[in-house]
Order: sequence, then structure tokens, then C-alpha cells
Amino acid sequence: MSAQTQAQATPTSNQIPTVSRPADRNAAAERARSFPYRFPRDRRALGGNFSVEENGRRLRRFFYFERRLMQSLGAWTLSIPEFEVKLETGRHIFYHADAARQLRERLHEQEQRLADVDAFRDAEIDRFIDEMLSAADPAELLVGVHQVAGRALQTAYRHHIDNTDSITDAPSIRVLRRILTDYEPMLEWAEQAIAAYIEGGIEETRLVAWRWHLQRLLGSIGGVAGIDPRTAEPSPLRTATKPFERGAVPLRDGRFDTFKNTGDYDTADGAVRFPKDSYENLRLRFIRTQRDEVDAIEAFGTFIWDIRFKDFQAEHDLARITWDEARHTEIGHRALQAAGYDPFELRNRLTGSTCRGPMEPAFAMAEINLFGEVGVLKTINGLIDTARQREDALLVHIADFIRSDERTHVRKGQGILKCMTKLGAQELELRTRELFTECLVSLGAVKSDMDVFTVSREDIEHLVGE
Repeated sequence: MSAQTQAQATPTSNQIPTVSRPADRNAAAERARSFPYRFPRDRRALGGNFSVEENGRRLRRFFYFERRLMQSLGAWTLSIPEFEVKLETGRHIFYHADAARQLRERLHEQEQRLADVDAFRDAEIDRFIDEMLSAADPAELLVGVHQVAGRALQTAYRHHIDNTDSITDAPSIRVLRRILTDYEPMLEWAEQAIAAYIEGGIEETRLVAWRWHLQRLLGSIGGVAGIDPRTAEPSPLRTATKPFERGAVPLRDGRFDTFKNTGDYDTADGAVRFPKDSYENLRLRFIRTQRDEVDAIEAFGTFIWDIRFKDFQAEHDLARITWDEARHTEIGHRALQAAGYDPFELRNRLTGSTCRGPMEPAFAMAEINLFGEVGVLKTINGLIDTARQREDALLVHIADFIRSDERTHVRKGQGILKCMTKLGAQELELRTRELFTECLVSLGAVKSDMDVFTVSREDIEHLVGE
């Protein structure tokens, strides 16, 4: 009996026989020997632990965790006093949002409808997130978001990469590896920030106890993938007695001297630094306004929380804008230093956040998008032209990038507003001006001698000027 016949005649019970002809195999080997190139060998092998269904189940949970972490950090943006932590939070909001976007797209590639992915909810994950949000202070928030949820997700992503099929599921591996490129610096920063809190006087044992509490709660739901052996849920949960509510008051750390009874820097400073319409005055006002866009981090972050689950694309756009505003704040801070100032010597304007914090999200969004950002675009071209004439390389450089960001924000803002409200443009603008006028009057930022009084669009642009 020939070797070919033997292979066909004696297959194992669960194996399809191989029909390989010796002449063909020898010819293939001879062709390979004469092939001149020795390319790197692909060492990947077929075989993984997950079916498409199981892969989708796990990725869906990962997506939901990322979406919820984005929302959660947004909910805390007003309530974080420390400047560096607020900035990093604005950046991390987008990291989690973009991780969710990539996972969402991969799920869609695996034949899950986007509407079904967006509609996915998990009550157990929500219970963990709600408890994590009940942190007593920003230090506890960082412990929950980064040391518990973030570390667990990082580990789960690495395990998924190791255990899924490296060939058939290569797109999932690529997505997870790209997400991990953001996770590594984010989690390292969090470790250093938590250490700074402890060195500055936060009691370490309290943070350790909170971390242990949340780790046990995460264990009680089977970990982020839902497949770990379940442990007992810790008791009591903070949310059992006090459900989480986002803050409405903007907080700053002790290095800042703040004001909210005016929107004008000269009035707040108590003295005029440069003549009102001079280039020097416009330049300093522009740079200070960028530094004070710390309040825009708060605005867009809270919008993410306030419209959560209404529309994923709107959440993602808001997250990107939040990151942009964190960059603008960094730009303003560094530009003040480059201009010779200690940024903390210049008072920080809280007028915008003080008014927007308690407002309904549609009107708060309309104020910052229709007035603040549009107001910047009205004046920035002329400012850049003058800066070029004055050979002011610093302002030309930063304003050029800020202008492109603000144009994008105005465009994206229109879609976000449609998600937030059904009001027409004129009605939305008028009602926003009315609400903002009420706030400005209550703060003493404007005076009204009339029974009926609404500040103009130009007044809001000048007084708040995002």
C-alpha cells in the first residue's frame, strides 16, 4: 500500500485525512530551496481560546468599562482643585473615549450592530462605577480609576492579546496594543500623582483601604472580563447611603487667586497693565484666556456626564474637545512663563464655570460654543496678523494651533447641540443669553438698571471669552 493510500485509509476518528502527493511535495521543497530570499519567519500560530462570540462578549465589556470611565472622569472635572490633576483628567477622558471608540469599531467588524453596542448596559459594572465615583476626594478618585479599574483593564488587555488567536483575531490585538500605548504613561502618571498626594499629607492608609474595598467589589463581579472566580461583595457600599451626584462648583488649589465678580481682567487686577486697545493688552488677555480654559475642561467634562448614553459620537466629540481644552490650558500656562510671568501671579477667572456648572447642559454648551468659541474666531485672525507684523513668534505659534482647534470645536459643537436640545438656533441663543445674564448679575459681573435686561452676544464674548 502506498504512503498516499495509507494516509487516506487510516484517519483518526476526529481528523480529516491529508491527501499529499510525494511528487508535489518534493517539487515544492525544490522550489523553496532555489528561492533566494530569506524573509523574517512569521512565528505566529493558529489557535486561540476565544470564538467570535466569546471575543465579542469580552470586548463589549471592555468597551463599556472604557465608556464609563470616560463619563466618570467627566463628572469629577469641576470637583478637582489641583491644577495638574485637572489637566491630566482632561487628557485621560479622551484616552478612555478613544479606547471605547476603537473597541466599538472592532465589535462592529465582528458583526455587532453599532446601535446594539451603544445600547449595551451592565448593572454590575454600573454598581462598581457608582461606588468608584463616591470617592471622598481626588486622591481616592485616582486610586479607583487608575490603580483599580485601570490596572485591571491593562492586565485584561494583555491577557486577551496572549490568549486570542494571533492570526485570525489580529485586528483585536492591534486595537488593544494601541490602547495600551496610552495606558502605560497614564497609569505611571497616576502612580506618581498618588505618591504626591501622600507626600503632601493625604493619609496613605485611607487610600489603601479604599483600593482594597474597590478591588473586592471588582472581584465580586468577576473582574473586568467577568470570568474571574467571584468573591463576596464588600459591605457597606458608600452608594447605599448616598448616591453619587456630580459637583456644580468649580474648585481651584491654593496656588490660585481667583475672581468671579467680573469677566474683565483689568477690573479683577485692580489696575491696568497696558492701554486697553494696545497690542500688548490684547496679547496678554489672549494668553491668560488660554490658561483660564481650565474652566472649559470642566464644562465639556460635565457635558459628557450630563448627556451620558444619549449618543456615543457626541460623547467622543466632547471628550476630544475636553482634551483640546486641557492642551489650551497647558499652552496658556507655558506661554505665560515664556512671557516672563509666574502663571499663578495672574488671577484665575471662574465666571464661566460658576455660571455653567448649575445650568442645564444644552444652555451651558450653547454659551461656550455659540459665544465663547465663536468669539475667539472673530478676533484671532487679526491678532495673528498683528503678531506677525510685530515678529511675536510666541503668539503666532500658539495662536495658529488654537485657531485650528476652535474651528473644529465650533463645527463639532453644532452636532453636539443637536443631541442636547430640540430648540431652534434663535430660541437657544436667546434663552442662553437670558440665563447667563441672570448669573452674571447675581455675581456682580454686570449691573442692571432695567427691569428687563439681557447682555448682548458681544458682552458675553468679552466677559467670558473662552
